Amino acid sequence: MNKQEQKLTELLLPTVEAAGFELLGLELMQAGRHSTLRLYIDHADGVNVDNCALVSREVSAILDVEDPITNEYLLEVSSPGLDRPLFTAEHFAAVVGQKIEVKLAIPQDGRRKFKGVLTAIEDDMLIVEVDGKPYRLLMDNVDKANVVPVF
Repeated sequence: MNKQEQKLTELLLPTVEAAGFELLGLELMQAGRHSTLRLYIDHADGVNVDNCALVSREVSAILDVEDPITNEYLLEVSSPGLDRPLFTAEHFAAVVGQKIEVKLAIPQDGRRKFKGVLTAIEDDMLIVEVDGKPYRLLMDNVDKANVVPVF
């Protein structure tokens, strides 16, 4: 998570929690003059479209007042879905034994993408088994990670 995403998380977390939801994480994707701020929310009873709309209204009010993003952006509020994004060590710990997809910020072993079973977490390292070979990936180097849904 970059510094701007960290500041946005700190700014928006109290509002999302006050609305009765958990802020799993957020992504700020910049593409030229247009950006997308995507928030992932969760709730014990699940998340529906009305929940996303409620959180969107509440968060929009804070963003309008604080104005933390200088360029144009689109706000999206989403449930985590089947391909649940993983942002924190706790998120990774909850899916040990499941297949995940990881994209690294800095390449390791000549690659940035790893898709395999998360077999363990040791300190700040993810142990991901890809095609029978274990890889030790530094959590701080993870750019994006998701659960791979099984149907």
